[in-house]
Parts: sequence; structure tokens; C-alpha cells
Amino acid sequence: MSERIVIDPITRIEGHLRVEAVIEGGKIKDAYSSGTMVRGIENIVRDRDPRDAWVFVGRVCGVCTSIHSLCSVRAVEHALDITIPPNAEMVRNIMEAVLYMHDHTVHFYQLHALDWVDIVSGLKADPQKAALLAQQLSPWAKNTEGYFKATQDRLKKFVASGQLGIFSNGYWGHPAYKLTPEQNLIATVHYLEALEWQKEIVKVHAVFGGKNPHPNFLVGGMPCSIDLNEANSINAERLALVKQKLQEGKDFIDQVYIPDLLMIAGVYKDEWSKIGGGVSNYLSYGDFPLHGYAGIEDFMSPRGIVLDRDLSKVHPVDANSPDEIKEYIYHSWYKYTEGDKAGLHPYDGETNLEYTGPKPPYKHLDVEDKYSWIKTPRWKEKPMEVGPLARLVVAYAAGKEPQKTAVDNVLAALDLPASALFSTLGRTAARGIETQLVAGWALEFFDQLMKNLENGDSRMANPVMWENENWPKKAQGVGLTEAPRGALAHFIVMENNRVKNYQMVVPTTWNASPRDENGNLSPYESALIGTPVHDANQPLEILRTIHSFDPCLACAVHLYDEEGKYVHQMDTF
Repeated sequence: MSERIVIDPITRIEGHLRVEAVIEGGKIKDAYSSGTMVRGIENIVRDRDPRDAWVFVGRVCGVCTSIHSLCSVRAVEHALDITIPPNAEMVRNIMEAVLYMHDHTVHFYQLHALDWVDIVSGLKADPQKAALLAQQLSPWAKNTEGYFKATQDRLKKFVASGQLGIFSNGYWGHPAYKLTPEQNLIATVHYLEALEWQKEIVKVHAVFGGKNPHPNFLVGGMPCSIDLNEANSINAERLALVKQKLQEGKDFIDQVYIPDLLMIAGVYKDEWSKIGGGVSNYLSYGDFPLHGYAGIEDFMSPRGIVLDRDLSKVHPVDANSPDEIKEYIYHSWYKYTEGDKAGLHPYDGETNLEYTGPKPPYKHLDVEDKYSWIKTPRWKEKPMEVGPLARLVVAYAAGKEPQKTAVDNVLAALDLPASALFSTLGRTAARGIETQLVAGWALEFFDQLMKNLENGDSRMANPVMWENENWPKKAQGVGLTEAPRGALAHFIVMENNRVKNYQMVVPTTWNASPRDENGNLSPYESALIGTPVHDANQPLEILRTIHSFDPCLACAVHLYDEEGKYVHQMDTF
């Protein structure tokens, strides 16, 4: 006998996601992923100056702060054949690396840790034993008995008062939790440390971009909140602060995040290295360019596709080709002029809303019809997983260093084969491996920037290219980035110095989309198939796999008329 359960909303993510799963014999037999919010920001930028688009589309999300703005500016630069100076490239790389360091670490602790860590169990831990274990795992200076005991005492006060504060609503005592009380205490203490650390690393964004979120550092190639043409004490102090925060970030990742990841993975590896693999195809646009964005062979993170988990070959990807990337809406609450079965390349994409589903709240999705606000992208009709795992799989297949050695070292430390990458645990581990790599790269980018300055090259922008008097009447371009959550593309069509069409194909569109016309499942849905569920009322196992992708859905839309009068609001229940 089968049972269909609903999790709505999926918590500890950005945005609103609904998952319905059919459970039979204690395992998931089928699953459906639904984005329950509208994203129509592409329509907002139509008819605007292309140089303004980045400001609007950057606000689609404050979690992946700055990455949509970077992607938008790259789209315009591609359309107009603009090349930015080397310093601008290095600062962009630093800003993106800091985003990865912050975003991945926060995800591991604040969004994903409670899927593996039983906070209440940590109250039973022996602080002395916890400190000794932590010291064996890492030289982190705060791993002391006194520090662990003080944190444990704070948690006990929360529990005694009848609340757990930020740790409320967990599935404490669930049999799927496997860590010892001491391991749970270590992870809980570091969870709280991560909250403090995250406000420090983003100071790098404030130095170069004036603020966080949504730093302002892009238009014209690279305006910057410090003037690198002037070798004064203020600039020297700010650059020294950047170096300090990058090093502190690397230390935290090396000595806290990675040891905790390996500790947790070592406990759960036997089961969760075999669960949650999902689709067999992986896409990366590549990023962190060293010698111009056109020279993809110099990307720190390579571009390409791996099909059917075949690590012997990397296939090229061309986002400009009308025969490669297309978006479908067969199961999405949109409409196309040519009909629901048409696949459109984003240059020709449409964002026409047509909600025909049930009025919330409702019991179940009509999965035979449209059931999501997310479109269904395909590469040559194939579903693709994107994100940290996809990036490392592509790099590993390409023999790219230092990624290949880093992956091999972690697999060896956990005594797991390469096939373990294709799992919930592999996806979580990939994010940690990437974070550690990027933390090292950030320091390399900074050193290169300083070397350029010492050699007398202080150029940060190419503003002349942004003057629109000599722009072609028509142009189109694609901006490609690797957001923390995966492959991100912005497509712009320009005409008479205005945006004629704009489309974004974002990471969660690839991963969370509904199945296509032929019934092929996308990553979220396929990754859940076969997952054991101990208790349908406490579906912890479902959250583990869904959270391993780090879902991030665009913000809900509130509509107003031209006079600012409220018109309509889409709510989820």
C-alpha cells in the first residue's frame, strides 16, 4: 500500500518549495517537485537600458548576492564585445570566491547540519570528551573543554525554558541520527561559531562594493569603493583588511568546516553514499577566469558536461547554440505562443504567466497537468544536475588540478570509491571540497591583484565601452557564471539601446524543475527515488537529499499599478 506525503514549505532554504513523495514499502517510489512562487523579473527589465538590468535582476535573490548582477553585466559585455582589465577580473574573482566561502559554509551549518546533527543529544555529551575528540580532528584554538561546556550550558537553559530558539522544530531523537552526543555537541558549537564568522568574511564585499548584500562593483567594467590609483594609507588599510579576512576565512574552513564535514561523513557514509544520486548528467559553465572570459581553458573551474557518469570524457557546451539549451513548460504554470510542448532557447524565451492550478491550500498537486512555477530546462533534451557536485565531476573528468587530487584525498580519507560522489553524501562533500579550494584561490587572486598594482597597472574599468552612442542597433549576448548553487545564465536581446528580451536560466531551475513531456525526471525528483523513510510524519531523509542541493527559489512577486496601488499577491500556504 502506498502513501503520498506533502512537505510544504521545505524549510531552511531560500524561497518556497513543495515536495510530494509517494512512499511504498518504506521507500520513495515517486516524487514531485513544485516551485510555488512566481518569478517574472525578466518582464520588469524589458524596454530598459541594458546598463541598468544588473541592478534589477541582482535583486532576484539576496542569498546568492552579487552573482546575478555579475551574470547580467557579462551578458551585456558579451553582446557588445567588451573586455575588462585584469584588475577588474581579479576583483570579480575575489568577490565571487567570498560569496562561495560564505554561502557554502552557511549552508553546511545553518541550512543542512540539522539534517545530520541531533542538537538535544548534545546536551548529554561529556564536554571533556568532546574537546579531546575535536582536538584530534583539528588544531582550532577554541576546541576546549571550557568552551564546549559553556555552550552546552547555554543550550540547557533554552531547553529548561521550554524552547530551543533557532533550533526549534527539529526531529530530535529520530533513529536516522547516528552521531554520538560528543559529536553532536562539537557540531552544535561550530554551528554557533559559523553565525559569528559569516559577518566577518562579507566585509570583503563591503571593501570593494560598499555593502553586502548587493555590493555595487560592476558597471563599466569595475567601479570600486577604493581608488586603486592612489597609494594612500586608507587604501592600504582596506587592502590589508581584505587579506586578513580572506586568511581568517581559509582558517575557519580548513580547521572547522572541513573537519566537521569529514566527521559527519564518516558516520553516515555506509548508507548515504548510496542514496540520492538522481540524474546521471552534470553541467558546469566554468568560472574564475584568469586571462579573459573568452579563454575558457584558463578557468580555475572548467566548463563542460559529463554524461551518464562517464568520467572518461567531458563534452563541450555552447549556451549560444539554439540546438543545445531549451526551456519547456509542459508541467509549468506558464504559456508559450507556440504551445506547451515547444522548447524555446532563452534568446527566444517567454515568461507568460498562466496559472490554472488549484487555489491554495490544496491537498495534492495534479501531476498529470501543470504543477510548478519552475520551467524545465534541458541540454539536448537531457536533464542536468548543476552545482558543486557537477563542477567537481566535470573537473575530475577533465583531470583538472587541484580538484582531482582534492577529491581523491577525501575519497581516500573516507575509504569510498569515486562512485560515492553520485549521492546525497557526495553532493554535500563536494560543496565542502570546493569551499576549501576556493578559499585558497581567493588568496591567489588577491596576490595577483597586488602584483598588478605594484607593477603600475591600476586600471579597474573600461567605461568608454559602456557609452551607447556607438552600440549596434541590434545585439544579443549571454552571461555565464557558476553561482554557488550551480550553472547560471542570463540571456539578453538588445535593440535600439533597450532590452528587447531577457531570460534567466538559474541553477534551481535545472535542479528543481518538474519532469518533461516524456516523463524524464529532473534532479530533485529523481534523487528521491528509492530513499528510505522511517516515519512519514518526520520525513528527515527527504530533507537530507533536498537540502544537499541547497535549494534557492526566486522571491515571490507582489504586483502594483503605476500609481503604487496594490493589485495582487500570490501566497503559499
